[in-house]
Amino acid sequence: MHSFLHQYTGSFKKPPLRRPHSVIGGSLGSFMAMPRNGSRLDIVHENLKMGSDGESDQASGTSSDEVQSPTGVCLRNRIHRRISMEDLNKRLSLPADIRIPDGYLEKLQINSPPFDQPMSRRSRRASLSEIGFGKMETYIKLEKLGEGTYATVYKGRSKLTENLVALKEIRLEHEEGAPCTAIREVSLLKDLKHANIVTLHDIVHTDKSLTLVFEYLDKDLKQYMDDCGNIMSMHNVKLFLYQILRGLAYCHRRKVLHRDLKPQNLLINEKGELKLADFGLARAKSVPTKTYSNEVVTLWYRPPDVLLGSSEYSTQIDMWGVGCIFFEMASGRPLFPGSTVEDELHLIFRLLGTPSQETWPGVSSNEEFKNYNFPKYKPQPLVNHAPRLDSEGIELITKFLQYESKKRVSAEEAMKHVYFRSLGPRIHALPESVSIFSLKEIQLQKDPGFRNSSYPETGVFVINHFTCRS
Repeated sequence: MHSFLHQYTGSFKKPPLRRPHSVIGGSLGSFMAMPRNGSRLDIVHENLKMGSDGESDQASGTSSDEVQSPTGVCLRNRIHRRISMEDLNKRLSLPADIRIPDGYLEKLQINSPPFDQPMSRRSRRASLSEIGFGKMETYIKLEKLGEGTYATVYKGRSKLTENLVALKEIRLEHEEGAPCTAIREVSLLKDLKHANIVTLHDIVHTDKSLTLVFEYLDKDLKQYMDDCGNIMSMHNVKLFLYQILRGLAYCHRRKVLHRDLKPQNLLINEKGELKLADFGLARAKSVPTKTYSNEVVTLWYRPPDVLLGSSEYSTQIDMWGVGCIFFEMASGRPLFPGSTVEDELHLIFRLLGTPSQETWPGVSSNEEFKNYNFPKYKPQPLVNHAPRLDSEGIELITKFLQYESKKRVSAEEAMKHVYFRSLGPRIHALPESVSIFSLKEIQLQKDPGFRNSSYPETGVFVINHFTCRS
């Protein structure tokens, strides 16, 4: 599977960016990511005449019912037993609530080898395709949620599970093929399985579009803050910040940089679970000194080293953005809402002080910094701008907002900060795939600015109590 995915994504890394029919034409039915219970992204093919991963139709290991003993004695064929839904779910790593087409189990009973035999990848892909994965007719579009340069996002429903899904429909151009951001997002999300990272359920490929099928989450952090009048409970700020760090720490351990952190890319479901989304700008980073584009991260959340042209960075690029989002949740307004790069730098230096060779070694020799000729601003106390943050919160946000990137606290270390002590020790021992809300002591509280008086004083975040964003 991995060799095929590398072949598929690799074809988009070489100019010109075209869509080879032999790679992503009719032979590619879909990629599929099942829920996080130990499953992984698999590939479903609708055209099964050729194994696109180069494998034969035989499973690895023993693939027939007849096994030769060392002495040449032929063992008796095993008797087929009835196949249950539980058998099928385990065999194909299916969701527990999936609806199997009528007659599928009976057909499988007749045509399938015994379930104690290994299953070839080709047979697995054929089975998933027969169930309905990798097919657009499996999903019903309910409403349009938004549209961008390359893609349109719809709210939809899966006929297989009756669950809501988000359908990200990416337009394919005949001359250019699939956008590199889409290929990058797929290739990264297939390996990122975490409670605080959005789940990719399926991929549907047609001649005109590539549709990514994600789990549906009710809103993003920006909408959440709008709905509560930009006055969040400080307890909820802490829970959301912890979940951001938890998802980022998982990515950073795998050398994946998100590079586009902002409230609009942090999704929240009806339980209050926060998940990192939109990995279109993310990169897998293997060499610490490798350079990347500095045209990343929305301006308001972009660190000063990148604003000044640096293209040598690592996981610290994400940590500045975390500090900006932390401030925004706590204060109800963006920290550095600049309109241009120069304006953004002015806002940063006005609050944190104009950097010098002593506070930021090397900045005095930066050509762009010298050309701007900034006034000599003195640093201001952060608590004056975010009075709702306690001393521990101010200490933590200061660790995020360091000019010198290598001095910024990592996501892993930030999770251990004393600011999160009130959440208790058990939150640090949770498995990666388990939500923090599985702990009874972890619950959202009422946001002071929330406009609906029927919202519970404490307890679980209720979707019906939220108004739609205009």
